[in-house]
Amino acid sequence: MEALSPRQADIVALVKHCGRVSVDDLAERFAVSPQTIRKDLNDICERRLAQRVHGGAVVSSGVENVGYEARRALASEEKRLIGLKAASLIPDNSSLFINIGTTTEQVAEALLDHNGLLVITNNINVANLLHRASGIEVIVTGGPVRRGDGGIVGEATVDFIRQFKVDNAVIGVSAIDADGALLDYDYHEVRVAQEIIENSRHVILVADRMKMERSAPVRIGHISQIGTFVTDSKPHGDLAEICERGDVRLEIADPDGRQYQSSQICA
Repeated sequence: MEALSPRQADIVALVKHCGRVSVDDLAERFAVSPQTIRKDLNDICERRLAQRVHGGAVVSSGVENVGYEARRALASEEKRLIGLKAASLIPDNSSLFINIGTTTEQVAEALLDHNGLLVITNNINVANLLHRASGIEVIVTGGPVRRGDGGIVGEATVDFIRQFKVDNAVIGVSAIDADGALLDYDYHEVRVAQEIIENSRHVILVADRMKMERSAPVRIGHISQIGTFVTDSKPHGDLAEICERGDVRLEIADPDGRQYQSSQICA
């Protein structure tokens, strides 16, 4: 197989940086036709360096997730807005779980001015964000801490979570299938997420639109188990109908009431 062209190598770098790229913006950036970009994307995706989606491409998915620090850079503005929206749904003087994820960390950041919160988390990064806030009490679950992302998973974590019944849970996932399945990569992490859902009165799912275009191998549950889905773009097709039938409340996070559009190239 021939080596990538310099333009294709640049496109791969953009996909890794942005998480998603669009044909039209790439054509403008590289001053070539959309047809040329489509051919480039097809070549890149055949090598499994990205995944083709309508109008562009996204970070390749498979059996292993993107590294945690790289995930922080993906759709960062969308995640920030989702975090603000989700935090606005959580009242003062309430209890909640927050699980592992770069989007759930944005929710934690937006909760800093809340008061009377009890937060139980298996995410060391969330605990570090919240423990100095005077109006928030933080409880960290038991279990071993993963070096890669500061997540705490395992049977000890599951057993710890079973001690609680909280008002709200804020959960992130790696992917959302078109049939409504909520998916992740790590079986141990999934067991913790399932227990969080089971022991929460109301579950808030936070996920940007890229999660609706990816896949992952391990099933957490189904979107019908979710009370509120906070995202940056209205789900399309079957997923939108599944949310409606399941009485899942949709909250679209954007700065001024319109569907949020990403900046150029990163679409």
